[in-house]
Amino acid sequence: MSTIITKPKVEIDEQLLTELMALTKEEKQVIVHCLFDARNMLGAKIRIWPSTFLYDIGSAHRSELVHADNISFCPEWTDVPDGKVAHFSLLFTGLPSGCSSFDLIEKIPQAGGFKVTGIKRNDSDVYYVWV
Repeated sequence: MSTIITKPKVEIDEQLLTELMALTKEEKQVIVHCLFDARNMLGAKIRIWPSTFLYDIGSAHRSELVHADNISFCPEWTDVPDGKVAHFSLLFTGLPSGCSSFDLIEKIPQAGGFKVTGIKRNDSDVYYVWV
């Protein structure tokens, strides 16, 4: 089950965070920091498909994935250390100004795509979620 989190303990490279925050303000992009819980798993692998989008709940708008950090794009895989939580960040094109909530959905031709629904929009357009 995916969950939206409000105050995670995530370490992000300060330079990357500064650059991403600047992009968010200048280009109206959306940053989603994701945590994948592999604490009860051995040999976990993750990847992101380019067919991952943010869907505005109040319109037909779809924000596209522009960049991913600390996770491989399909068909490559990123190993998650046994018993750890993986941290990765996704950068999307901007949401419309009238958007108040949105869904993050990875549309893939198999089971197991990332999906977080009902994310409430904030002023910074920077979000933290469990996937």
